Amino acid sequence: MTNTRKPSTTTDDTTTASVPATITAETKTVIGPPLQHGETPEEITFAHHLRIGGRDFRPGQKAHVSPDYARQLRGNGYIARGRA
Repeated sequence: MTNTRKPSTTTDDTTTASVPATITAETKTVIGPPLQHGETPEEITFAHHLRIGGRDFRPGQKAHVSPDYARQLRGNGYIARGRA
């Protein structure tokens, strides 16, 4: 089966496509989908065990993710609620 979709931008073999969903922004490693232009990473605390990009995160561990991904994880119940 042949892929008929064409990429919107050209890529070469030296791109970071081989490292799935991991970028560095302001010395913070962002897991999950990459940040969009102008976004700042959000620090979250996991409420349940979750594997992202081949890396395990246990309850209580913290990570930096994009705001959109944090919203998705929060909706699925993977982010611990903040203590007031």
